[in-house]
Amino acid sequence: MSAKAATKLTPRERLSRGLTYSAVGPVDVTRGVVGLGVHSVQSTASQLRRRYQQGRLAREVAAAQETIAQELAAAQEVVASLPQALQDTRKRQRRGPRPWVIAGAAAAVLAVGAVSFSIVRRSKGRPDPSPRPPSVDPQPRP
Repeated sequence: MSAKAATKLTPRERLSRGLTYSAVGPVDVTRGVVGLGVHSVQSTASQLRRRYQQGRLAREVAAAQETIAQELAAAQEVVASLPQALQDTRKRQRRGPRPWVIAGAAAAVLAVGAVSFSIVRRSKGRPDPSPRPPSVDPQPRP
């Protein structure tokens, strides 16, 4: 047995060997043709599968491009309406609270502060009367 016989032959090698050797020729020719046919069918199937996947990918890319185009159009509309929205916001911000409301709130805060100040002052001005007599004479001597 030679080293070449131990290794598997490709269909093309079988066909060429079958055509070269007449004794084994018809078997090798048949096996070579069948092998080439099978290989051709596999190659065609893989090409069709690849074309199908590329077509599906192309459809997905087209759908993504369409979505991006729609988003871009929406963003352009928002940017186009931005100056008008800013103007409307500025007009709304110019209307502040009326001056008499601010003055009334300030007067109310001052009044509450004055009342609380007088209450605190009165409570600290007088000591609490104790039920016990003082231990020291409250009147200083001359």
